[in-house]
Amino acid sequence: MDVHEYQAKELLARYGIPVPRGGLAYSPEQASYRCTELGGDAWVVKAQVHSGGRGEAGGVRVCRSDHEVLDAANELFGRRLVTRQAPGGKLVYRIYVEEATDIARELYLALVLDRASEKILVIASPDGGMEIEELAERAPEAVIRSVVEPAVGLTPFQAREIAFAMGLDAGQIAQASKLFQGAYRAFRDLDATLLEINPLVVTGDGELVAVDAKMSFDDNALFRHPEVSELRDRSQEDARESHAADRGLAYVGLDGDIGCMINGAGLAMATMDMIELAGGEPANFLDIGGGASPERVLKAFRAVLNDKAVRVMLINIFAGINRCDWVAKGIVAAFEEIDVSIPVVVRLAGTHVEEGRRILRESGLPIVTADSLSEAAREAVAASRAAVPA
Repeated sequence: MDVHEYQAKELLARYGIPVPRGGLAYSPEQASYRCTELGGDAWVVKAQVHSGGRGEAGGVRVCRSDHEVLDAANELFGRRLVTRQAPGGKLVYRIYVEEATDIARELYLALVLDRASEKILVIASPDGGMEIEELAERAPEAVIRSVVEPAVGLTPFQAREIAFAMGLDAGQIAQASKLFQGAYRAFRDLDATLLEINPLVVTGDGELVAVDAKMSFDDNALFRHPEVSELRDRSQEDARESHAADRGLAYVGLDGDIGCMINGAGLAMATMDMIELAGGEPANFLDIGGGASPERVLKAFRAVLNDKAVRVMLINIFAGINRCDWVAKGIVAAFEEIDVSIPVVVRLAGTHVEEGRRILRESGLPIVTADSLSEAAREAVAASRAAVPA
């Protein structure tokens, strides 16, 4: 789960990380009022969307009067902000008005969950203000990596090593070390999967301030953090994924037109590969899991058909813990309860496969069956091409 910039900053501030003062606005008038509350002679108006690259897309504006703040907010509210990370655009419903910061230098700091080492990885650089991928490609030697041992956490000496490697002055090392350790505690305590401060700036007074922040959290750990869970903004999420997640389904939306319902993540990946090899494009990743009941199969059916781009549905079940007859009953129930107007290709294998095939055969439904995954993929791609209007 992602959160907005202002929410990430509120969380980080609890861990002693300095952030600029700011206020949230839900209308242009409120944005203008926020700058008078903050005082000063310059403010930054920021569109709050779950995407990086807002500045390049015009979602971050520096303003020097309340009238400029009002005009900037007027342009941003209701706009679909298209960025490199969100080519489909994200609607702007919230704006954050922040006091301008005297920036002398920009740095980069991030903590990520490194699945290869199964540890937290600190990534830092003396060059901030750009995407880390661009920085790693342009100047890989400028990227600092430091693995945190889970048994001891981010130690003071390790934090100081990172600060020295970032080229900070001797007088800033203690402040940087405290900030890095606060960021680590926030990442660890809140079960985050990403914490990025870009840029982390050195002000004209030599202070370190988190001017921008991004945080993502482990969905499976949100039950432990209701204060984080309530920050969820569904307007920024893929509607298909939200619909499926609310029903306990592992779903990831894609850009193709062949809807997939599969049991097991590995089999789901293999199925999508087979669709690609057959010349098609999967519309989603959907793992219904082991022991799926007919009711769960029906929920999965609804989740796939919730995507209006789907032209054909491919169901691939290799039953171990699961049972083919349960899945077959769920498929029949779906046809009875939902208006299924697209071709459906089914491949069943494993536990109770003969009973499952009998249920489908005797249902009289217009279902295409396949004996192998490759055959099912070919049938689905053929049905997809036949469904495309000339």
